[in-house]
Amino acid sequence: MEIQNLYNQWLMNATEDADLQTELQEISGKEDDIFDRFYRELEFGTAGLRGVIGAGTNRMNIYTVRKATQGLAEYIKEAGGTSAAIAYDSRIKSDLFAKEAARVLAANGITVYIYKELMPTPMLSYAVRELHCTAGIVVTASHNPAKYNGYKAYGSDGCQLSVENSAKVLEYVDKVAMFGGAKLTDFDTALANGQIQYIGQDLIDRYLNAVAAQAIEPVTTDLKVIYTPLNGTGNKPVRKILEKIGVKNVTVVPEQEHPDGNFPTAPYPNPEIRQAFECALKMAEQSTADLLLDTDPDADRVGIAVYNGDGYTLMSGNEVGALLLNYILSRRSANGTLPQNPVAVKTIVSTQLATKIAEKYGCQIIDVLTGFKYIGEQVALLEAKGEENRFVFGFEESYGYNASSFVRDKDAVIASMLICEMAAYYKSVGKSLLEVLADLYKEHGIFCCSQTGFTFEGATGMEIMKNIMVTLRNTPPKAINGDAVTAVLDFGVSVETNMITGEQTPILLPKSDVLYYRLGNAGDNVIVRPSGTEPKIKIYITAIEATEEKAKAKADGWLKELSAQFK
Repeated sequence: MEIQNLYNQWLMNATEDADLQTELQEISGKEDDIFDRFYRELEFGTAGLRGVIGAGTNRMNIYTVRKATQGLAEYIKEAGGTSAAIAYDSRIKSDLFAKEAARVLAANGITVYIYKELMPTPMLSYAVRELHCTAGIVVTASHNPAKYNGYKAYGSDGCQLSVENSAKVLEYVDKVAMFGGAKLTDFDTALANGQIQYIGQDLIDRYLNAVAAQAIEPVTTDLKVIYTPLNGTGNKPVRKILEKIGVKNVTVVPEQEHPDGNFPTAPYPNPEIRQAFECALKMAEQSTADLLLDTDPDADRVGIAVYNGDGYTLMSGNEVGALLLNYILSRRSANGTLPQNPVAVKTIVSTQLATKIAEKYGCQIIDVLTGFKYIGEQVALLEAKGEENRFVFGFEESYGYNASSFVRDKDAVIASMLICEMAAYYKSVGKSLLEVLADLYKEHGIFCCSQTGFTFEGATGMEIMKNIMVTLRNTPPKAINGDAVTAVLDFGVSVETNMITGEQTPILLPKSDVLYYRLGNAGDNVIVRPSGTEPKIKIYITAIEATEEKAKAKADGWLKELSAQFK
């Protein structure tokens, strides 16, 4: 009855967007469809909001965006702030949601700086810091399918909001009525009186110049690149930065060049999967390129495929992260620009090959929880000590990289620049990225990293996910495919348990719903965690062996046994 009442309220009040009224009328009498839209509210969490576009409390629409933004406005005012920045990507209704957020903030007396056109997520992080804003918003659902949109909130440090600050915003959001609870002003009126201001080209140019200044080696060889922005925000800034550093032989995939939130040629615009490269691979059949490059719709992540002499090898986020760290440390060491006591940061689910590479160059490696905000926080801690120049690189296995301190999120613009520069440098000395990676494995051992995810849609799926994690937490495995589990790290309670001695030690990281199993060989591990942005449980595996065959066989065995528990 409560859900039916909510449905009736929306039918009566959600009249400002004709699409919502059409949808509500179409689901009349369909209990399952109504339930899925109203059984919960989209929760404002550490990743902001993310959900399917449509009508209801469990959907992304102008009313859920207004409600969230009113809560954020109260948080800004409590902090004594007076301004916020907004960016948006190419997704369906992104521009509308961005303007709605601007209307709410302006109505609360907060000056809004908004980009005139779609811009990458890292350029929002940059704008927040450059314009001395208290907060920022970027409207995006990153790499999710076209039916999704989302809303990420940032603090004054240019990082996504911390767990604590997200909780504060949520407290305010929960007090806002869905209809009429958010303050509103007219967008054009606020623009005319300066309460809303467009971000000018000068700030965009400053960002691109700052990125270009991070280049390490001059590009002296012709590198042929096929690039796809996947109908997202990367098209202009990525092409401009590549031209700035001298990578001029860049061909853009025509059917994926211009913004299109329907993503007609890549319905799941995720750089991690082969489908995102299909159009680029077809182009490469006609004209061979050294490198295929793709950025996701909000251009915070980047994927690559490398020519192997017979076709193209898609490289994982772990592989590219390790290559970039090695390139940055080795070349900056060689040219005398590596700072004393350099620092690199990676997430706990990312390859430990990075640790070996960092040790070689005397670089401190810091492991943090999954989420680039935790990498940004480490940069902020260095900045507080006046040591931000020590930060040389941060990455996560899900294709997110950054090598600057002026952006506090993953940045596909600077990553695209460094990847192309790196490929050009190694080409100039007669090596491909695949050969360089093989050298790293020969030096440090084979690190076989694999990942899979299990999707659980809807209300029932959420409950199944919770039950799986509870079962694993209460009855941890003693062995996985015959390999003994030597330690269990439960980040939910911040305790590491030695499975041999029973000894328990505290984990000095924030609490998170993550289970981390150490196995036989030093460095072998299996990690299980629910996704923060999708209805998925993810499994990450690292198997270390002397040969690729042994490492892959071990990883496949673990994955097969674990997968059986999720089906």
